Amino acid sequence: MANHKSALKRIRSNEKKRVLNRYQHKTARNAVKALRLTTVKADAVAKLASVISMIDKLAKKNIIHDNKASNLKSKLTKHVAKLS
Repeated sequence: MANHKSALKRIRSNEKKRVLNRYQHKTARNAVKALRLTTVKADAVAKLASVISMIDKLAKKNIIHDNKASNLKSKLTKHVAKLS
């Protein structure tokens, strides 16, 4: 167990960050899944902007890698473009 005040504080702050990161990552994954299941183009276009924004925020905070974010955005954009 940690003996220093700063180490104890670091443990507390890391746990808060971990919980928040997991929540944001899971929310974005659910949004991506919902977008992939969408079959109506108008709905998909409306959802696409918010999902891309979520993905960008995750990449900016290093929750996901930049390349993964780019791949996700690319695939989702292709999916939406292919809908009729």
